[in-house]
Amino acid sequence: MRITQGTFSYLPDLTDEQIRAQIQYCIERDWAVSIEFTDDPHPRNAFWDMWAMPMFDLKDAAGIMGEVQACRRAKPNTYIKVNGYDRRYTRQTVALSFLVQRPKVEPGFRLDRQESNDRVVRYTLHSYATDRPAGERYGDVE
Repeated sequence: MRITQGTFSYLPDLTDEQIRAQIQYCIERDWAVSIEFTDDPHPRNAFWDMWAMPMFDLKDAAGIMGEVQACRRAKPNTYIKVNGYDRRYTRQTVALSFLVQRPKVEPGFRLDRQESNDRVVRYTLHSYATDRPAGERYGDVE
């Protein structure tokens, strides 16, 4: 099961040229761009680690692509995403977010079922990757 987070998650992975075009789209709208990474891609994990500071003042997609490449080199076995923040409403609102890297192997999720009183059934997603310690979740998973 592939992680489907962000704007283009149901499409094939974007090429670097397509990523660059989306970053340029953000820049043309005066959106700040940030890069984040994680090895815990649970859908409710909204707090990914930030790569460097958000780029408020870059006006060329090449500079941001350089940071994407640096993050890929430093974090080869993590999920990496790019966010575009629209500040028009005096708050940092994510207007665009998309994955730019996935680990080579994605172990997926299982659905845990819990039954309770009065036929109440609750479901919880559990990432198989989190069975391993942080930092070791995707290193040599087969």
